[in-house]
Amino acid sequence: MTKDKFLRGAMILTLAGLMVKIIGSVNRILLSRLLGGEGIGLYQMAYPVYLLMLSVSSAGIPIAISIIVAEKVAKGDFASAGRVFRVSLGLMAATGLVFAAGLYCAAGWLVDSGLVRDPRAYYGLVALTPAVFFATILASFRGYFQGHQMMTPPAVSQILEQFVRVVTMVVLAYYLLPYGLEYAAAGAAFGAVPGSITGLIVLSFFYFRNKARWQQEISRQLTEAPESIGRIARRLVLLALPVSCANIMVPVTSSIDMLLVPNRLVESGFSVEEATTLFGYLTGMGMPLVMMATIPTLSLTASLVPAVSEAFTLGDRNSIDQKTNMAMKLCCLLTFPAAAGMWALAQPISKLLYGTPLAGEAIRNLAPSICLLGIHQITTGMLQGMGQTIIPMWNMLLSALVKAAAVWYLTALPCNIVGAAWASNINFGLAAALNIFFLIRSGITFKVYALGKILLAAVLMAAVSMLLYNYLIVYWGNTFATAVTIFAAGIVYLLTLIASGTIGRKELQKLPVIGSRFK
Repeated sequence: MTKDKFLRGAMILTLAGLMVKIIGSVNRILLSRLLGGEGIGLYQMAYPVYLLMLSVSSAGIPIAISIIVAEKVAKGDFASAGRVFRVSLGLMAATGLVFAAGLYCAAGWLVDSGLVRDPRAYYGLVALTPAVFFATILASFRGYFQGHQMMTPPAVSQILEQFVRVVTMVVLAYYLLPYGLEYAAAGAAFGAVPGSITGLIVLSFFYFRNKARWQQEISRQLTEAPESIGRIARRLVLLALPVSCANIMVPVTSSIDMLLVPNRLVESGFSVEEATTLFGYLTGMGMPLVMMATIPTLSLTASLVPAVSEAFTLGDRNSIDQKTNMAMKLCCLLTFPAAAGMWALAQPISKLLYGTPLAGEAIRNLAPSICLLGIHQITTGMLQGMGQTIIPMWNMLLSALVKAAAVWYLTALPCNIVGAAWASNINFGLAAALNIFFLIRSGITFKVYALGKILLAAVLMAAVSMLLYNYLIVYWGNTFATAVTIFAAGIVYLLTLIASGTIGRKELQKLPVIGSRFK
């Protein structure tokens, strides 16, 4: 492992996340062609219920396990780390069984009560119940490996899980389609079951592969009185519960847009069709770009939590400052140019990806969310690494309430969809600012001057991008002009960073895989 092994972990998880997204995009295209809008609608009625059940049952567990295991490993107490895993595994097996049974029993009620509008979605809900059980158990394995700061096993399992899931979805949807659209949608939903089983098999393989080495570490350590099962379970719940609640806030925040934005647009004078179109530009075209751009920061966060937890347990303040500042710098290096580039080239990107420049206004005004969400993710990881998992939860709750008010007041004349975009910026920005406030109170300081230089480099890059695109578009089509502009903008950004001394040989040496070439 390298000195900054969380960077290696972040790179591994980022590559895995991108591959999972690519596979998922292919899946969406194939399913859309097979099932059409009606079939996809049936699938989408069942799948969010599954995600909600999974968020409640296990979303916070990987982080909670990674925090506790990282603490034990930092102290050289591998026996306790293994005990934490075994307790969490039993706890998650029981929890997964309860929630899987709950989804199975509630499927009929969800349809009968009208919460799920189409009765045909019942089959998809039932098909997803086994996946809740296996995915919940899978969370324990992922948290254990992350606690050891071993990111390759979770990354490999995510890729293979997604691949098997997609293949199963497409195959079952194809073969069940002659029996009815509801059965084809249910077959697609069932793909989550073999996918989660595959992930479980992969992580079990890595677990037994490393078990002998962990046993050797246990044999060399001094024996101590084992921590009680009740105490371990209680701490897992206390750490995981706020994280689970924070994760539930993500779909809740998205629901704010779904419930308020179209209605406010109609009240502003738009027709229902126009309001739906504008809403699609914002949430269906702009927000996916934001989420795609923040995959690296999400991966960096997953790798940062156990690294900070380890340093915090050892009382190594210098290491905490080093890792948090490095993480923040990397976050800004990645998200500032992405946000600036999306702002400068919003319409060309919209036309290139979606075949229409009309989504450009929504995309441009949503661009700041890239850096604001990235900073929120990183600062959340810092707080979680120090065991303060409840603070980000309250910060997200407060920012969601402010977003609801912002959507209500801003999504009206004359702002319209631009106001809705800025409501999202306010949401992520406030949550990030509150996280930073609590980090500073905990003694964490950030090198603002270095971050300011990154911001200036991104702004310069954006200005060059606009000028270059306006020049190229006169002679070339949008696709070529946009591609060349993005490539040139990247070079301008990199040269500006080097010229300003923001990155140098020292920073390049810390990069995993290629860092040794700069020594």
